[in-house]
Amino acid sequence: MTKNELKYYSSLLQKKFRQRERKFLVEGIKLIQEALNYDYKCEIITVTNSFLDENQTFIKTIYQKKIRTEVLKQTKLTKLSDTKTPQGIIAVFKMPKISSTETFEGSLIVALENINDPGNLGTVIRNCDWFGVKNLFLNENCAEIYSPKVIRASAGSVFHLSIIEEKNFYNTMEDQKRLGYKILCADLNGENIYSFSHGEKNILILANEANGPTNELLAICDSKITIPRIGNAESLNVGSASAILLSELTK
Repeated sequence: MTKNELKYYSSLLQKKFRQRERKFLVEGIKLIQEALNYDYKCEIITVTNSFLDENQTFIKTIYQKKIRTEVLKQTKLTKLSDTKTPQGIIAVFKMPKISSTETFEGSLIVALENINDPGNLGTVIRNCDWFGVKNLFLNENCAEIYSPKVIRASAGSVFHLSIIEEKNFYNTMEDQKRLGYKILCADLNGENIYSFSHGEKNILILANEANGPTNELLAICDSKITIPRIGNAESLNVGSASAILLSELTK
């Protein structure tokens, strides 16, 4: 790998370059395997000599797939890493081309408004995957799907779902309503989720846990739902809340 190539790929640690190049970095053998298993296109895989020696079976699989593989010194691989202790393997993948809502289907869809913490976003994606939700909308103020922190927090689930960052978020929600979906907005002042009677087609929208749903979102929602509070905590982490709400809505 040339110095210019290393510089180019290391630039993908920054959002603006990921968005411009439509590529992203994945670190760790398990996450890379998940991306490959779900047919994400891999441009290059970089490994250290020690990783190469200890993972011959995996490396043979990579060679069989004819993916370009480069062996780097640990010091050079570190320049591609978002973590303090790189795992010895980092790959570059191309972002999938998802440009419309035509692929969205199912009885339950999840949408996110202003979830800007990467760890929370990754956790919600992982929970959606666990409960069988295949489709996810994000508004423009959410954390970036393919940031290293989101990918790690999702434990690979980011590769399993159809996820769209929607510029016209509220208009898209209105479009889904016309297709028969009911908009359910998680809110502290909503109806008890344990007694709530939901229809056959729903979109669960989770908003920023500090600020709650915006007025624009509340204006289009059909119902507000909440997890009843018994103790004194101010709020639930959105990742925890999503697990509880999804568990009830997928019964």
